[in-house]
Amino acid sequence: MTAHCYAQAGPTCGHGSMTAADWRRVIDEAAALGTRTVQFIGGEPTLHPDFAALVGHALDAGLRVRVYSNLYRVRTAHWTLYAHPHVSLATSYYSDDPDEHDAITGRAGSHDATRTNILEAVRRGVPLKVAIVDQGDGQRTEQARAELLGLGAQDVHISRVRAVGNAAASSAVPSTAELCGRCADGKAAILPDGRVAVCEIGRFLSTGNVRTAPLAAVLASPQWARLTASIPRARSTGVCEPDCSPNDDTCQPGANGTCDPADG
Repeated sequence: MTAHCYAQAGPTCGHGSMTAADWRRVIDEAAALGTRTVQFIGGEPTLHPDFAALVGHALDAGLRVRVYSNLYRVRTAHWTLYAHPHVSLATSYYSDDPDEHDAITGRAGSHDATRTNILEAVRRGVPLKVAIVDQGDGQRTEQARAELLGLGAQDVHISRVRAVGNAAASSAVPSTAELCGRCADGKAAILPDGRVAVCEIGRFLSTGNVRTAPLAAVLASPQWARLTASIPRARSTGVCEPDCSPNDDTCQPGANGTCDPADG
């Protein structure tokens, strides 16, 4: 089993110090800055007590919404939410072999549960993106991709695991070399404590805090400019690799288990 989550999150970490009012304000500020899409990611974002309300607030603000979820369990009410024409889903997948998949996630039955909900998303016509996170050692990634395409998923890609967050060795210092080179290029990530990071994978590069300053002020600050200048820029104008893959909420397999979206 491998700790592979890009976030240093887990079932005992809570939801952070950002309140629902803080999140609503930041969503409004992002929309005012010209943001077109907001992404809800975790950990497992559907566990947040205000998840559905915040997605609704983003939609009301005129934004498109992408939800990265492990799709282990999906509430009936959330399927209704995902049916909105401006909502899309993303998830992680690891293998067509249930045993290999479950060994990676650290949860028995996770392959069957996620596969079932992928099928349901396809059946319902919910736009879905699937990242197959390749950890090496002969993992059945190509077979997993073929399986997903056979199930009707259309947006499927393979991405190698990056040594950041819980995917980094415990003694390793995160490196900008692990990033795609386009972090902070028209995007930013708001962390659970309000800090502003360059992207969801580059959470170790953050400055400012939206709990104490407007988002526009953080993004216009000299500190943000210095931070973004520290990232080696991508040379290619083609596909940005790695695509910032979904965070499966199996951040600490074998330790405290995983967070499950509540039954519905």
